[in-house]
Amino acid sequence: MNSYLLFGMIGWLYAISILKRARLSAYYFIVGSVGLFFILIALGNPYWVWFLTHTVINGVSGLGHLTHWCRVFAKYGIVYIGNGMNPITMSIDYECSGIIETTAFASLLAFYPTYGRPEKVFYLVMGALWIYLSNVIRLMIVVVIVYFGGAEWFFMAHTLLGRIIFYLLIIMLYYNVFTYSQLSQSLYTNFKRHVLTIKKRLSRG
Repeated sequence: MNSYLLFGMIGWLYAISILKRARLSAYYFIVGSVGLFFILIALGNPYWVWFLTHTVINGVSGLGHLTHWCRVFAKYGIVYIGNGMNPITMSIDYECSGIIETTAFASLLAFYPTYGRPEKVFYLVMGALWIYLSNVIRLMIVVVIVYFGGAEWFFMAHTLLGRIIFYLLIIMLYYNVFTYSQLSQSLYTNFKRHVLTIKKRLSRG
């Protein structure tokens, strides 16, 4: 950890402590979530980025193995899409890891005032899994379009269609967790009831 990051973390902690004591909820949420985002991004490089990148690579590799639409070289983060006419390679790197979206979601959730700690942990796990699956779906859409349509479709699939679908899925996540809070709390409540029901059945059996 470099000195700039350390001093930044100390200053951030001091700022949010003042805002919390002053009961400035809106500023506390903004400063807290924005500051945490940059801190997590700084701390997550390179290890957390490496983990997320290879998790995505393994997801695409598994689907590619099942469909035979692509071959994945996990060591190099390269996806080889053989369409029979003009094969193309796609690199899975920092941008494709989903770390920015995952970190932004976790930072906002950490300072979101509506939920308690158990709810935040629940939505953090569910949200991270949703973002991961959305990312794999985005990349597989690129693979499918290029495999069946040809290399000339790569730019359209990767830059436009894949990203549009990915961000639509992210918007759905944000809407259900942050905007439509009552629905989200109902989801968490139903999850708790389901877990308790399973525990009771196991204890009886």
